[in-house]
Amino acid sequence: MTLRPSLDLAVIGNSSIAALLDRRGSIVWMCWPRIDGDPVFCSLLDAEESQGGFFSIELAEETEVGTEQTYVRNTAMVRTVVRAASGASFAITDFAPRFRHHGRMFKPPMIVRWIEPIEGLCRIRISCRPRLGYGEKIAARFSGSNHVRYDLENSAIRLTSDAPATYIVNESGFVLSRPVTLILHSDETLADSVAHVGQNFRAQTILHWQEWVRTLNVPLEWQEQVIRAAITLQLCSFEDTGAIVAALTTSIPEAPGSSRNWDYRYCWIRDAFHTVQALNRVGATATMERFIDYVTNVIAYERGPTLKPVYSIVPESPLDEVEAPFLHGFGGARPVRVGNAARDQIQHDVFGSVILAASQMFYDERLPNKGDKSLFLSLEPLGMSALSNALTPDAGIWEYRGRLRVHTHSAAMCWVACDRLSRIAAKLDLSDRALQWRHSADELQQTILARAWNENLKCFAGSLDGEELDASVLLLHEIGIVSAQDERFISTVDTIGRLLQQNGHLRRYSAPDDFGVPSVAFIACTFWHVDALAAIGRVEEARTIFEDLLSHMNHVGLLSEDLDPMTGVLWGNFPQTYSMAGLIVAATRLSKQWGSVE
Repeated sequence: MTLRPSLDLAVIGNSSIAALLDRRGSIVWMCWPRIDGDPVFCSLLDAEESQGGFFSIELAEETEVGTEQTYVRNTAMVRTVVRAASGASFAITDFAPRFRHHGRMFKPPMIVRWIEPIEGLCRIRISCRPRLGYGEKIAARFSGSNHVRYDLENSAIRLTSDAPATYIVNESGFVLSRPVTLILHSDETLADSVAHVGQNFRAQTILHWQEWVRTLNVPLEWQEQVIRAAITLQLCSFEDTGAIVAALTTSIPEAPGSSRNWDYRYCWIRDAFHTVQALNRVGATATMERFIDYVTNVIAYERGPTLKPVYSIVPESPLDEVEAPFLHGFGGARPVRVGNAARDQIQHDVFGSVILAASQMFYDERLPNKGDKSLFLSLEPLGMSALSNALTPDAGIWEYRGRLRVHTHSAAMCWVACDRLSRIAAKLDLSDRALQWRHSADELQQTILARAWNENLKCFAGSLDGEELDASVLLLHEIGIVSAQDERFISTVDTIGRLLQQNGHLRRYSAPDDFGVPSVAFIACTFWHVDALAAIGRVEEARTIFEDLLSHMNHVGLLSEDLDPMTGVLWGNFPQTYSMAGLIVAATRLSKQWGSVE
């Protein structure tokens, strides 16, 4: 098995567990027993093939001449076709079961792999080599009558199959003369034959995803890309608690030769808001409702109107940042980090992110449980924290580790908290509260816009009274603190586009940070640029940039965090919710209307 550092990866999952597959159908990343757990398949971050950390299904002796990998239409299921030099071929269909069962969603920590012969006779080899302790050692394996058991530190996983267990344990080649089912699951006996369970789960999972997609309000144009983005955002949610992780991986570097390697398998309040906003655009509001439940638990855990920028998918779990010494990193890029020190940072935009995410709860008549006075009262203390901290320094949206400033984006999101609370109070006929919050919001708005505007740059700066360029100011019109038709914002869009853009892609900022000058484009920023251009009336320019950005998606339509503007290569943790959410928001703004169809 040849392992190459590449983000040509497909994602399968069920909002409980997720796995990344390379183009040959090998699982190279999967955390167990949930999306932030120990990566039992971790070869994505370790090129030492002999150390295991993968689950491959390959030709035993014949030369492979190519593979084709696609998603099963409108699902989270991946089909990989492997072709041999002789003309023989076989296919692997991979998925994590997800469907309604006994009145609730069935989404176990389980991966199903269905192998079917297509043409000729192939001899295949199955290699399942889980590791534990973030790559410290290969899990011991034991053969049963029709399964293989892999011991972890405090539990075990089982691979049940209707292929001979001896072939799997010995990694011996055998002829694929009939379909074979592999189910990787908790160390329990399946309720029925592996073939029947696999077939039943496959049929029900296809039906679940296709029915879910049918409920989406997709734009006329770019439907396939929007659907894939929406499904991917769902796979980055942890449904049990309502948390939404920023990405499914850790420590894929932001740029070649960089040590900007971070663990993104946690719930950033800001990133989660952008995911909620995007899914709301296409009508998938259940994620918002679950996220509000998650935030409610966060607030209860904090025992006061304070919020950290990032939490574990179980809020009280620690996020201490440490290095995993047994993994060599993506393409050898060390360190591999576990946990994230950003939890200890001060980032004031979190207050506005929560209130903005919750605001639709008060207006959307489709929701079974709309926002009420009780929810409003639970949000008000966050608004008070936003108001008192709006003009004080923080680490900002980009989580600078070596400096604090009054960042424009953070201050503007504090204004959002006040503004939306005023609107919600008016909706609930709480006129006194509405007036008080409106007064606070208006005063704050005037201060922020006056101090953020830099006359020399002809641009809103990245910090109040500052001089640095920052792409996050492109969001000012989206949150409503300034009109898209305001001459200052129009000038800002022009300046940011001129000075932060390279080959059509935007960097986050231009000034050096704790690790030097950023060399890659941040994909979400380019989507923000597209959205801002469309808002000020430069729609054709926005469409051109948008179409170019879509051309850099990987072979199955997914995006990571960053992109090298010179080579077009994807970098950063994967798949990135910021990027997939930005795609949805931009597509819904740019698309022609359904009424224009002849």
